[in-house]
Amino acid sequence: MRVIAEEGRRPIKAWVDGVELEDSARQQLLNVAALPFVYRHVAVMPDVHWGMGATVGSVIPTLGAIVPAAVGVDIGCGMVYECTTLTAKDLPNSLGALRSGIEAAVPHGRTNNGGPGDVGAWPEAPDDVARVWADLDVRYNAVLAKHPKITPRQTHPSKHMGTLGTGNHFIEVTLDEADHVGVMLHSGSRGIGNAIGRYFIERAKRQMERYFITLPDADLAYLPESTQDFTDYIEAVEWAQDFARLNRYLMLGAVMVAMRATLGLPFGIRETAVNCHHNYVAREHHYGQNVLVTRKGAVRARQGDLGIIPGSMGVRSYIVRGKGNPESFMSCSHGAGRRMSRGEAKRRFTLADHAKATEGVECRKDADVIDETPGAYKDIDAVIAAQTDLVDVVHTLKQVVCVKG
Repeated sequence: MRVIAEEGRRPIKAWVDGVELEDSARQQLLNVAALPFVYRHVAVMPDVHWGMGATVGSVIPTLGAIVPAAVGVDIGCGMVYECTTLTAKDLPNSLGALRSGIEAAVPHGRTNNGGPGDVGAWPEAPDDVARVWADLDVRYNAVLAKHPKITPRQTHPSKHMGTLGTGNHFIEVTLDEADHVGVMLHSGSRGIGNAIGRYFIERAKRQMERYFITLPDADLAYLPESTQDFTDYIEAVEWAQDFARLNRYLMLGAVMVAMRATLGLPFGIRETAVNCHHNYVAREHHYGQNVLVTRKGAVRARQGDLGIIPGSMGVRSYIVRGKGNPESFMSCSHGAGRRMSRGEAKRRFTLADHAKATEGVECRKDADVIDETPGAYKDIDAVIAAQTDLVDVVHTLKQVVCVKG
């Protein structure tokens, strides 16, 4: 762990041994560390890279204020993983039909074709879906009553429930070290979370203008806890985080239904699902103080917590158990982390490069996913090695099917 300390700023504690910390990300970290309401220090995960306002891979504890852009616009984005009783020998030699079945079962890409009642059963508690959605609907209407401009062009959130989205969101069928078949999924609060994030980022910027507060980066605009906007933002963010968690469970259920239909095999669940956010804010207790902890591309890793650290389309992913390291505010990385922009990846890699990097994986190999090719990401093994004092590896996973948004 490396400590970066500059006068007038909180210290930065960075788990970046053996991985690159780009100059632009370092400057963003210094900008955040200069904010007067940051508590003790900023923690930086090994998958750190440039993001809007604050780096992806940041853990930012605050007292008395919150930075909406640090939480980001993919509010509640995270991972879910569940291990089945199937093994590798239960899978057919050709996995194309399985990928097609999953793609047909889970709306993905730019779509408004979801809905809480249309995507199969929630594996852990199917009877609870209607009750949980009803609660979310009531809370959503309460948020919208105060801020009707949040969704002027958005469809109703129900149409995004149970949908994957685009970009780096994915569904994978995986094998662990014992050849057990599992399902891993990455998604968040979709269009409504994006609308909430952007709306309150602009509200925060207007507050900075109103009080003549100059910041090193306009996207670090913040909401003081004494304001109504702060209270409303926390309410909206907590709603989006709960939406995202249910969204992942519903898609997981849909994938399981599709797998049973495609494989023609009955199977059960070997281990309870791991479902964790990695773009979110929560009230937590650290170093004797109640604080707001913003994890932008980081997973909570208290002692015994299970988390998911995925690699890219053609490499390993990890199920980990937290060690509760207080210096990281009990956190770990959320993935491999990008090492180049999407535009650079499209310029640098060819379809042949991508096909070679994803050899053995049933997935898209067309030009529209070049920006997600494994070479665009950091070495996941180096990222794991840099945080051995934060987590222990429980399972190593290798994908055999990958569905991209």
